[in-house]
This record gives sequence, C-alpha cells and structure tokens, in this order.
Amino acid sequence: MDVDWRARLVAALAGVLFVLATPAPASAHAVLVRSDPPSGAVLGSMPAKATLTFSEAVRPVTGQVRVIGPDGKRIVAGEPTTAGATMTVPLRAADDPQGTYLISYRVISADTHPVAGTITFSVGAPSRTPPAAPKEGVQPAVRVAAPIAKYLGYAGLALIIGPVLVLAALWPRRLPRRGAVRLVWLGVALVAAGALGTLYLQAPAETGSSLVDVSLGDLRRAADGRLGAVLAARLGVLAAVAALLPPVLAGGGSRRRRALIALLGLAGLVTWPLAGHPLASPMPVVSALADVAHLAAMGVWLGGLVALFGFLLPRAGRRPLGVILPAWSRWAAVAVLWLAAGGVLQALVEVGTVGALFHSGYGRLVLAKAALLAGVLAAAFFARRLVRRGGAPARLRRLVGVELGVAAVVLAFSAVLVQTPPGRTAQPASDLPPGKGVVQTLTSSLYSLQVDIYPVQLGEYNTLHLVAYTPEGKALRVLEWKVTAALPARGVAPIDTPVLGVEENVAVGAVNFPMPGDWQLRMTLRTSEVDAATVTTTIKVR
Repeated sequence: MDVDWRARLVAALAGVLFVLATPAPASAHAVLVRSDPPSGAVLGSMPAKATLTFSEAVRPVTGQVRVIGPDGKRIVAGEPTTAGATMTVPLRAADDPQGTYLISYRVISADTHPVAGTITFSVGAPSRTPPAAPKEGVQPAVRVAAPIAKYLGYAGLALIIGPVLVLAALWPRRLPRRGAVRLVWLGVALVAAGALGTLYLQAPAETGSSLVDVSLGDLRRAADGRLGAVLAARLGVLAAVAALLPPVLAGGGSRRRRALIALLGLAGLVTWPLAGHPLASPMPVVSALADVAHLAAMGVWLGGLVALFGFLLPRAGRRPLGVILPAWSRWAAVAVLWLAAGGVLQALVEVGTVGALFHSGYGRLVLAKAALLAGVLAAAFFARRLVRRGGAPARLRRLVGVELGVAAVVLAFSAVLVQTPPGRTAQPASDLPPGKGVVQTLTSSLYSLQVDIYPVQLGEYNTLHLVAYTPEGKALRVLEWKVTAALPARGVAPIDTPVLGVEENVAVGAVNFPMPGDWQLRMTLRTSEVDAATVTTTIKVR
C-alpha cells in the first residue's frame, strides 16, 4: 500500500472515530405523554396511585421507579405495574403529606432502549425546597460505547455476507482463499463481540450506572428482557452458520447446505430490527422488512468491496477479473438499489415529518448519512463505468478504496442512528382531548420548553408546568420566567401569569382563562444577563 492510500485510510478511520466519539442524545425512544397527577399539579389530597402514560409500551426497571415525598422519604407502596403504554405506581400516605412530591422513573421502551425522567406534583401547596431529582439518563461512557458495539456488529455482518458470496460464486479456482476465509471468520467474531457488548452495555444503560459498575444481577435482568432474548437468538444463529460454513468457504458444499445457510442468515438479519426502532414503529412490519433489506444490501455491497479491494484486484489476473468484475458490477448495482430503497423507507417511517428531518438530531444524522452515501455512489458510478470500459485494475482499486473509506463512515452514522431517538418521537405532542390538558414542546434558538397545562378549562384553576432544556436535551438553568396570556380575537390584552421556579429548569403556576377562545400564551425565558428568547403557543379553551 503506498503513502497516498495510507493517508486515505487514516482519514477514513479518523472520520469513523469522530462519529463514534460524539456523544449520542439520550436514548429516550418512548415519550411521556401524560401523567395522573399531572406534572406540576397542586392537589387537595394525597392520591393513592400515580399513573404515567408513554407513547409506546414500556417495562419498568426493577428498583428504578421512585416517588419521594416532601420529607425526602420514599412512598411507593409496591412494585409498579404496566398495561401497554401505561405504568401504575401504588403510593402510601406520607407522614406529612403537605408539599411537593417527586416521581422519578426509569423504564425500557418497546424498542429496548432505556427511558428516564422526573415529574413533580404537590399536595396543598408546593414546597419551598422540593425533593432533589436523581441523575437521569445514561452515563457518557456508556453512550459512547453503545454505538461502538453496534458498529462492530454491522462491520462483522458485512465481512460475513459479502466475502461468503464472493467466495461461493466469483472466486477464481487457482487463487488462494486463505485471506478471504480469515475475513469471514473475523466477521463472525465481530458479530459475536457486538452482540455480547450490546448485552453488557444494556445493564448500565438500564440502571444509569457507570461502565464498570455492573453487577451479575444487572446483567441477569438485562439478559432476561426482550433484548437479551433477541441477542441470544442472534448468537445461536451465528453459531449454526459458523458450523455450516467451512465446506462453502473451501469452494464446495451442497445446494442444500447453501440454502440452509441462506435461511439461517435471513433469520439472523431479522434479529436486528427486533432489537431496535422498527419494533416500536407505527408500521412495524414495514420497518422490519426495510431494515432487513437495508442490512442485507449493505452486507453484499460493503463486504463484497472489501473482498474485491483486499484480494481480487491486487492478486487476480486480468483474464479472471474480466469475468469477475462485470458480474460484481451487476451485483453491486442491485445491492445499491435495495440499500437506497430500504434506507428511504426507514427514513420516511422513523423521521415522521419534514420538519423533524431538519430540527431533530435523528433527522440531521439521516441527512448527513445521505450526503456521505451520495459520495459513495458517485465513486461506485465511476468504478462501474471503468469496469465497462475495461480499465486498469490499479485505477479501479483506488476508486474501490474511496468507496470503502467513505462507506466505513456511513456505517458509523448508522451505528449512531440506532441509538438516537427517532424524529417521530422528537416532535411536539399534539393537544390532548378537550378538558384533559395540553402537553407541547416549543423550541427556540436557546432552549426547548416542555409546556404542560391541566385541565384547560374556563376559570383560573389551570395548572401550568414548564420544563426547560438545552437544544441537546440537558436541564437548562433559567434565571427569569415571564408568561402572559392574551385573547386577541376578543380584545383581551396580554395578562401576566405569575410562575414560581421550583427547580433551576422547572417552573409552575396557574393560568386564568376567563372566557372561551383561542388563547395565546407567550413565554419568555432569560438564561443569562444578556440571553433571552420567547416562544408562543395557542391554546383552545371551550
């Protein structure tokens, strides 16, 4: 390999490491839709239970759902129960019920990702010093390690599928197979390492602990969940395929054996959507099929390129290459078509709206991946044209090297995407049915503001709960809150709505709606001596 190619390889690997080292957003793939008591509500008496309703089915993490009373003591009366997307937490009466209560939860969403959060409510009146919220989310080291484990699995998948197909159908008889066979076994090892790594990382992701603070009990609970079952199935299929492969890699193997390997391989591919976003998609079957097609096409194309670049182009003669390259070119064209079709279908389902494509982290990653993929396809186009013209193998190898370098970075984006909340879950929640409250998320250049109003009715007893986050989803310290309500259609000028900051990023208050109509709420948050931004929303009051 000359100096130029070494530099290109280093640049490609640097790109991969940059993508993988960039912390992914918190893996909150289910969204809290509503709660009873509502977040920020002030009640007249202590409730016997609390219910949390999410956007998809959830499973509580053992010992990680807590309700803390005004005196700092836990008041959960038993294990939480779930019915689909609703979790119910039984409560006992606090010794001194007056004050603010904190509900802290950590659950596993339907797509196997952990979700953590807190809400507060008060009995009688809010406490001057509300209970402190525990640290939420996943530890940074765990967030970084998770996409690396995913990347290992994807890379291993490509090193199995592509080289096996090339060895079985395109490999010249006189060319040694040892290097390509080793590539396949490396792929098997990487898929196994990726699965085991993903299972291990699920434990600290569920508990919120550090990368090394994992107990056997944590691992057992992670393995007992859906993700553990899916990964066990993946490893079982991998072992069966590995047992059947040797004759095929040697250039033999019956048709029955090859057909069985293909069926097992398809079953193994299905385990990827069963452990990710497609499981909680609005169209799970469509999403799963698109994911399987996307993965299979990726494996054929990228894995085939590795075999072509590493072994066939530098070692096979011109005559064998004259037969191999046109056949590979046709394979690659079909694989790229399926790759693009599967990716577009996945994006349509997971992004949700055009706005989410530009305003959510998931959407922006999709755009970046698409831009990189366009560069790969351009290199593939020139390589295909060179094959048709019978160009020099050395020049073709340079083009294939470009494809591989950029494709490695695209693969890294894929590994981060599966750890990022889909765009469809990042959109503001729609208004709840009339009389049941409103939950919205409003955004500005400085912050993202969750607005919860309950119950939205005529009069002054409408609890307002505001929670401010940075654009990256972290708690944002707010120095000053200002809220006004106006009804322009009836000539009602803006009315100041007093709010009280109960935490550095949380404020509560009460909104008065004296007459029906479309009320305009205007919220201005000052985050420093010079930084402030305003967001508005319209609330229908009947």
